[in-house]
Amino acid sequence: MENNNFLAVDLGNSWYKVLAADNGSLAEYELPNAIALFDEEFYEKYYDEEDVKLEENLIVEVKSEAISAKREIYYAGKSATRQRNVSLTSFNNQKVEEDRTFILLFSATAFHAIQQSPNETDIFYEIDQLAVSLPTTQYKEKKELLKKKLKGTHTIILHKVPMIQEPKEIVVKIQVNDVIVGAEGACAYLGLTRDLNTLEIKDEDLVKDSKKGVIIGDLGGDSVDFVGIKNNRPVASIEGETFGINLFLDHIIKKVSKNELFKFDSRSELEEKLCADVSEWYVEPFAGVRKDISKYVIPQLKTMAIKYLELFDQIRSSSTEIKGSVKYIAVGGAAKLAKKQIQEAALKWNQKGRPIELMFPENLEKLNVQGLLILAKMNHLKKQSNSRQYVTYNR
Repeated sequence: MENNNFLAVDLGNSWYKVLAADNGSLAEYELPNAIALFDEEFYEKYYDEEDVKLEENLIVEVKSEAISAKREIYYAGKSATRQRNVSLTSFNNQKVEEDRTFILLFSATAFHAIQQSPNETDIFYEIDQLAVSLPTTQYKEKKELLKKKLKGTHTIILHKVPMIQEPKEIVVKIQVNDVIVGAEGACAYLGLTRDLNTLEIKDEDLVKDSKKGVIIGDLGGDSVDFVGIKNNRPVASIEGETFGINLFLDHIIKKVSKNELFKFDSRSELEEKLCADVSEWYVEPFAGVRKDISKYVIPQLKTMAIKYLELFDQIRSSSTEIKGSVKYIAVGGAAKLAKKQIQEAALKWNQKGRPIELMFPENLEKLNVQGLLILAKMNHLKKQSNSRQYVTYNR
């Protein structure tokens, strides 16, 4: 497998997380889920190029059968969040049917291709196996359509890339040979239990726990995906819930804007602040004026935490296959942000005689994309094995 290229993309409603494995080397990127139409007339540099994460500030044009607006040019990532016409995800958005999915996915991929060929302006990048994820509510009905849209050749024109001298444009042709789609949450279980390099089981205890049943709750921006695991296999009947942290982030943003006269450029800007220590939970509406926003943040996170645990219980009760589940596993970036509030809510449940075993794994916000890369490699091995059997059979 060291001679193959694998790409795994977690299509999150807040952030896109990317793992790329080329010829045995591993690269990692993150991109805010935001796009905005580009207008040359109003273009200005709004960031210091000496202090910028490159993949977050791309201006791109995508030529692909996967999208409808083939003539448009977009800001992609953090640069988009600072535009007035920024487009963020809507509630219950349908990823397979929206251009933004493919614009952001291909933008991140093209940026990775540049890193592999830094001195070229006309690049061909081939992906042997691409793995992407969908919420469980969209997985069953949309995965084949997503595969169809992603397979084949796509052209990405990078009009501006930070730290690359203008007017240099870079054209990247991406060839996707095969696509596999994973369900969010189920991929996190793969990331939890298997080694990213050897693909072998690395957590035997969790696999043993799965004999009684475990439930993974992948809490994201606009959805929470619950996957019941029994005997080391996902229970397919579990459906996702249209519930996530974006609703609560929007509420905080409105409160802060109304009461403190400070406007966040995007949800990702607020999320970055919340990821920092609570001592950083301030805004500066005017120079020299600092306002504490924790009084708006904490009640929202507490409300979300209670609802999150209630959904765990509802899911356990809804399926006969996982009614005996003994462990709840919290994953996803939103679960990390609200870890303290979720733990506090679980403690109150214990005090009221409803004990639950709650687990927060290491790197819980990256488990889905790690699981996707494992899925890509496993699928590639399976194809190679099938191919060898076919050759042997036909000799």
